Amino acid sequence: MLENKVLVNIYILSLGKNYEVFVPVNEKVGNITKLLNGSLFETADYSKNNKIVNAESGAVYDSNVLIRTSDIKNGTKLILL
Repeated sequence: MLENKVLVNIYILSLGKNYEVFVPVNEKVGNITKLLNGSLFETADYSKNNKIVNAESGAVYDSNVLIRTSDIKNGTKLILL
């Protein structure tokens, strides 16, 4: 098992698609958002204001929070808005 990453299911609202992604636990939520934007959209500034939201609880994650200190764990369902 990977201790430095978690496997999450992320729904990209603008694309209407789900992806399973390994996310490093030592990264900030904002960095993960930037990485997802860069890999999914052709233009880097497609949406600088994207947020990651917990699909089950509705919690919106602050961009400065580390994945490790959040409630994001293996199997967490997220939405990229």
